[in-house]
Amino acid sequence: MTGPGSRSAATAGKPSSRGCGGTTYWHQRADVVVIGTGVAGLVSALAAHRRGRRVIVLSKAAEQAGSTATGYAQGGIAVVLPATLREDGDSVDAHIADTLTAGGGLCDADAVRSIVADGYRGVRDLVGDGARFDEAAPGRWSLTREGGHSRRRIIHAGGDATGAEVQRALDHAARVLDVRHNHVAVRVLRDDAGVTGVLVLNEDGPGIVHAPAVILATGGLGHLYAATTNPQASTGDGIALALWAGVPVSDIEFVQFHPTMLFDGCTGGRRPLITEALRGEGARLVDAHGDPVTAAVHPLGDLAPRDVVAGAIDARMKASGEPCVYLDARHLSGIAHRFPTVTAACLQAGIDPTRQPIPVVPGAHYSCGGVVTDVDGRTALPGLFAAGEVARTGMHGANRLASNSLLEGLVVGGRAGRGAADHAAAVGPTRAVAPDRLVGEALGRRNLQVAMSHDASVVRDAAGLLRLGDVLARATSRPLRSLADVEDTALTLTARAVSVAALQRAESRGCHHRADHLDADPAHAVSGAVDLDEHGHLRLKVRADACC
Repeated sequence: MTGPGSRSAATAGKPSSRGCGGTTYWHQRADVVVIGTGVAGLVSALAAHRRGRRVIVLSKAAEQAGSTATGYAQGGIAVVLPATLREDGDSVDAHIADTLTAGGGLCDADAVRSIVADGYRGVRDLVGDGARFDEAAPGRWSLTREGGHSRRRIIHAGGDATGAEVQRALDHAARVLDVRHNHVAVRVLRDDAGVTGVLVLNEDGPGIVHAPAVILATGGLGHLYAATTNPQASTGDGIALALWAGVPVSDIEFVQFHPTMLFDGCTGGRRPLITEALRGEGARLVDAHGDPVTAAVHPLGDLAPRDVVAGAIDARMKASGEPCVYLDARHLSGIAHRFPTVTAACLQAGIDPTRQPIPVVPGAHYSCGGVVTDVDGRTALPGLFAAGEVARTGMHGANRLASNSLLEGLVVGGRAGRGAADHAAAVGPTRAVAPDRLVGEALGRRNLQVAMSHDASVVRDAAGLLRLGDVLARATSRPLRSLADVEDTALTLTARAVSVAALQRAESRGCHHRADHLDADPAHAVSGAVDLDEHGHLRLKVRADACC
């Protein structure tokens, strides 16, 4: 892989130019630019590379280790195996049904079928790139069950280190790629015909990578909140890049809060996740008195969809005044072997899960909406693709089913890479023009996170969302000179999109809970789309436009 952004790596032999505002830019060319190095980013980049295209992969992180949400994923990949390898009579139709149920009426059923039916092929491709999964017997993968699933269909690696294995395999395969670390994507550049390139900031200053195809694979937006399971890089960059490029985002109000984030007394930054596979194996959620948390809430109890479990925990904490609830796994055998990642996180916090219940709270985890795409990752802007958590394919609707995320990243990532490669071959070289000024609007990050955590968290109401809108309106103009500047402007625009969409959704559906509208409203059983008008103001449409 190419190392961090030095002049020799990024700009050697490339002429500079001066923009209208006096800024000097370096220049590069590619057929396809991929922004992001998690599962969707590397799968798409490898797919485009294998189609013979010149691919540049941009990562804003200084190094790969710990920079992607993929690497932290614990549970596994939800996939229906061939009939001879399945358990419990599983089927593609059963997986689809579970996904639609979790999605609260907003999934695109055709998109769900397309992605679920292609899941096993995506997993086999990943195995071809070197991934290895836990086996119950030689040649037979071990399967577990998670919340919302009616069958045991979750394959896993290293017990609860599936994401780390996926990332390891893809990082190894990606050695053939041109990966640029310390390269921050500032804007997707376009003309009336489509994408022309990416404006990038690195250690040499601003530059342009001219390219006819760009794939957004930037991950999620967890750092809109004070505490999250997401890595530091999850700052909503891809949402903002799409909006600035004139592409809508949809279902952005549906932010999934994982029910069981480790509560260790710390209240900010990335916090360890306690995989729900523990509940799949029989761990129980109880309060400080040992009373069950979800027994009277849902027929599936602790294995109910994540929004139900997170809401039940939030309600119990508010009723009791306690800072957390507990996941009791003391009766399970072999915890350290089956769940080494969870065990290590607990021990580091001074908790022995074989002897003590694990203190947990809901934490910002996964964005169910995102940039509007079709099932091949295409957006409304020719040449712009999106895959993984940043994209809204219609797979998740109002709430993501556990372990469908790596599945979607594999399937749509591969499709987006092949589609971007074909688009680049058809269009040929492009010439991008830089904007006159590098500026954006941003609110102080800590102020933004406190406001979002208070008024747009597990449960929301109109008064709080209006208050949040007032806070976000205090953002001020800022020149974009650093990674922090770019991230803060992305966080601010993404937070505004979330707040606008959440205020409009005057109901409780999926992982969106409104204290002032406790029930689902059939009139709201449609997806809304947010985009920027010609004056740079966010506007909300009742339905998401067709993506292409």
